[in-house]
Amino acid sequence: MKVSKKKVLALVMQLGVFAFLLGLPLLLAYVGGTAVPARTVLYLTLWWFGPMMVVYMVNYYLLVPQLFYKHHRWWYVVANVLLIGLFNHSIFWFNAEYLPEMARPGYYSYAIVPIVLHIFTALGALGIRHLSRMHEVELQIKEQQQKNTAAELAWLKNQLNPHFLFNTLNNISSLTQIDADQAQESIAQLSDLLRYAMYETDKPLVPLAGEVEFMNNYIELMRLRCGANTQVEVQLKAEQGVMVPPLLFISLIENAFKHGVSSNQPSSIHIQLSVNDGVLTFVCDNTNHPKDDADRSGSGIGLENTRRRLQLLYPDRHEWEQTLKDGIYHIKITIK
Repeated sequence: MKVSKKKVLALVMQLGVFAFLLGLPLLLAYVGGTAVPARTVLYLTLWWFGPMMVVYMVNYYLLVPQLFYKHHRWWYVVANVLLIGLFNHSIFWFNAEYLPEMARPGYYSYAIVPIVLHIFTALGALGIRHLSRMHEVELQIKEQQQKNTAAELAWLKNQLNPHFLFNTLNNISSLTQIDADQAQESIAQLSDLLRYAMYETDKPLVPLAGEVEFMNNYIELMRLRCGANTQVEVQLKAEQGVMVPPLLFISLIENAFKHGVSSNQPSSIHIQLSVNDGVLTFVCDNTNHPKDDADRSGSGIGLENTRRRLQLLYPDRHEWEQTLKDGIYHIKITIK
């Protein structure tokens, strides 16, 4: 069984405390200049603290985890009775009549002190072990929560790639019927986009400059399917040193082109990204041209994924603004 460094450190610290308690009487005797020999002081110290140390260690490392925490409470009590009785058996069987007459009064009341100390030692080991266990459980819960969050974020990001690829291939498929040369160039652009999505986004954070270049390339690819009645305005400003989660805003741009462009009605898309005083702001406005229910590609999966990623990555540090007013679909994301 692998022993963690924390458990080894805890054992060393506990042994250090007991070593200090064992050495303290010797130190006091040396400083105080007592006439009692050091051997006698050490013997008396071991007589008192030796059994206490054994009771503590046996409870902390054996009886509490193997009996008390496994719901064998009565066996835990029986084991402690036997353990404490082992160190104090002479008290129960010793006949005080063998002592000098002046030493007989109060013998048993004095002799009962080690039993009381051992009981409190066992209870102390139980309390300390319980506090340590609570701390370990709390750390395990936090670690599991972090693993769950990381797994969910990975799943959400993986959901974006097929959705993005599906829409882009549809665009190129439509373009092949209009301009084959332009379609070939678009395939090269798509290759660059997929290369970024596959090889540059495997980190929790990526440079904002790379994301801006990716979004600009994607927008240029999407412009190809827009007619003369569609106005597209883009202002993406990258600031050096700023790191963001990969592919965070691409679904919003997808939705803008998917639901903001009409073949027979005036359409407009306005996309802005800026960083000021440590606050990143992304704004996307587009005309609202709802698709029919048969069009599953615009079902809003990417939008919900983006919102969930923000909740996991920036809890209490982001704002999500989403409105539909006067035929304009508006989304604004602010990240502190």
